[in-house]
Amino acid sequence: MILDNIGVGLVGSTTHVFNLILQYCQDLYSSGYGNGALSSVYGRKGLMLSPTLAAFTNGVAVHSMDFDDTWHPATHPSGAVLPALLALTQMLSKEKRISGEDLLTAFNVGIEVQGRLMGFSHEAKNIPKKFHPPTVVGTMGSAAASAKLLSLTKEQSAHALAIAASLAGAPMANAATLAKPLHIGNATRLGLEAALLASKGMEANSLILDYVPGCSGFSAFYGDYQPKSLSPAGEDYEFLLEKQDIAFKSFPAHLGMHWIADASVSVRNRLINHYGSFNPFAIQSIVLRVPVSKYINRPYPESEHEARHSFQFNSCTALLDGEVNIGSFSEEKMYRRDLHNLLSKVVIEHPEDNVANFDKMYGEIVILLKNGDVKIGKTDTFYGHWRNPLSRESLLKKFRTNALHVLKEGQVEDVIQMVENIESVTDISHLPVSLQ
Repeated sequence: MILDNIGVGLVGSTTHVFNLILQYCQDLYSSGYGNGALSSVYGRKGLMLSPTLAAFTNGVAVHSMDFDDTWHPATHPSGAVLPALLALTQMLSKEKRISGEDLLTAFNVGIEVQGRLMGFSHEAKNIPKKFHPPTVVGTMGSAAASAKLLSLTKEQSAHALAIAASLAGAPMANAATLAKPLHIGNATRLGLEAALLASKGMEANSLILDYVPGCSGFSAFYGDYQPKSLSPAGEDYEFLLEKQDIAFKSFPAHLGMHWIADASVSVRNRLINHYGSFNPFAIQSIVLRVPVSKYINRPYPESEHEARHSFQFNSCTALLDGEVNIGSFSEEKMYRRDLHNLLSKVVIEHPEDNVANFDKMYGEIVILLKNGDVKIGKTDTFYGHWRNPLSRESLLKKFRTNALHVLKEGQVEDVIQMVENIESVTDISHLPVSLQ
């Protein structure tokens, strides 16, 4: 998870939205915003910002292409935690040495808190409609991870989580816009700020995570939130990651797109096997059978961010090219005549058994040819889903491809070596420096 998140952050540092945010943060910092401890920025050699601004900027990079990991219940867990921790390791290195094991422990705490909070709600298990989950549980996870790395007391940690709850939440309406990457940036930054405030003596409601009738705490975000006591910490404590694996994306788009892209590639291959080639002009109509989810049903996306959230676009791209990749969202690819010709033939259907849940949904495509022939492709579990995880080779290939947009080959291999041996690294503050 750490290696993948670094990779998508590095390639994300080449995007338009990252450059917008970086300029904004540089302007803030030069105006006196921030503190004296400096932290690295992905892909910018020698450029340093305050820890909170570096966390914010790198968090935006991570989600700039929607290429980061996804968990169940639905959220992007790593990007909300890792940028804050990397920034903190550099801040704390002025006082003490932070080991790789320290960072890894804090990272796991941040992931665990997100999973436990979502586990207290049935609503959280479905594709969201109100709040974007990373802005809610991600902010809490960042606060918890940062509190752990800062060695806050039990009371200070409780206040950090309560403060984070007051900084959490962003609406789903900003999905598929330039503003969506801010959700991860703010989650990792504001969780870190909550922990730093708690370390300075800021206090908040210590019952924020409890269920208190008549006075919403965390239940303001999930209406059916019903918290339960957790097992005490210790050797017998079972982390959620031991039971619920992570989905890693093979191309940069909303997770739901991966089902329909896989199904589209499979039906394309059937057409090639039967007819010898794929001819888009032979297609009469295309039916996509997908869950009901308004923000990823976009017949004619008008930007790369909308395209990353469009069943129609990703299906038609996979049909034309046999894959979806980073280049698929360039203007040259997006506005092809052949692509728009296919988009005009797409009809969406919502079968009752295809629910908006990343653990239960499927993607199905039915192609009717002008000669009357029908071909069907269906995917229940795409390659990269937690039930069919990417191999180590695939994960390393993804990381190298992403990281080489910014780093030299030797640097890329050094990062892989450091992350894969993270438990034995004595000073992990070298890791963020190596990502510039």
